[in-house]
Amino acid sequence: MLRDTLKTLLSAWGPSGSEHNVQVTIKEMLHGHVDNMRTDVLGNLIVEKFGVDDNAKRIMISAHMDHIGLIVTAIEKEGFLRVSNVGGIGMKQSEFRHVVFENGVEGVLCSQPLEGDGKAVIKDLFIDIGAADADEARGMVQVGDMAVYSPDIFTLGKHRIAAPAMDNRCACALLVELLMYAEDQKNTIIGVFSTQEEVGLRGASVAAYAVNPDIGLGLDVTAWGDTPGTKIPDIKLGAGPAVKIKDNSMIATPLVRDALFEAALEADVAVQREVLPFGGTDGAAIQHTRGGIPAGTLSIPCRYVHSACEMIDMRDMDGALKVLLHFVNIVE
Repeated sequence: MLRDTLKTLLSAWGPSGSEHNVQVTIKEMLHGHVDNMRTDVLGNLIVEKFGVDDNAKRIMISAHMDHIGLIVTAIEKEGFLRVSNVGGIGMKQSEFRHVVFENGVEGVLCSQPLEGDGKAVIKDLFIDIGAADADEARGMVQVGDMAVYSPDIFTLGKHRIAAPAMDNRCACALLVELLMYAEDQKNTIIGVFSTQEEVGLRGASVAAYAVNPDIGLGLDVTAWGDTPGTKIPDIKLGAGPAVKIKDNSMIATPLVRDALFEAALEADVAVQREVLPFGGTDGAAIQHTRGGIPAGTLSIPCRYVHSACEMIDMRDMDGALKVLLHFVNIVE
């Protein structure tokens, strides 16, 4: 069940560059459902499910496993941890947040008081792990260790779920379900669960070069425009997955974009048209590799992206899965 797959993946600890726990979880889920699996030097998990058509296209579908985090840069004599961002940590979302390290050590993410009208920046953040001094702190964590927002997963109403790491575990859940339930599809699916997207699309860039697919598709979240004071992009939760037209990293290849619209029509799924004036996805990494690969992105609307409470609507997820199941059969 898609909801159960999502919750399992949301619970896995995995900031950028340390995605191994997520990778292991996905391997266990996909065991026996795909034709092969391998891991490359950047930690990308690359799986294949062969198509039945003699002239099958090789479609690379990429969803990144990592999410934003914080890295310890120094330990102060009082035992507080100075940190820097790994990916897009926003100051407004960082005050008094529950965070956790891979070894289970927990802490509170804080910002030191500023004098006058100063504006807080990343260097003002610290984590309080309850240590009395530096020696006690070093017995708990080390410089270079990473923390993430603690995985608090909760349901809102009938259809909505919020959690840290929704960006991009919801897309990983979609790709897992696609690989599990696609049967005798025309084209070969090359699923890439990529690393280090939040710090520059690094994993997908390497994987796309190695895979050299015929077609590429990124799966990711997109921003929202349906809360007070936020109207751009023109994207609403519960109104269907979004077919990306453009973001700051790519203009979707018409061939792929139109195939997604066709797949949605065949699946009887309403989709939204996404024009995002910022951001980027693995779709761009695929599109830009080698001599260029036709590529696009299918997005899940998500409120409060890069916060501890990223929110999606499961109806958009269900619709996206239906679109993907048709998409892998119609691309030529």
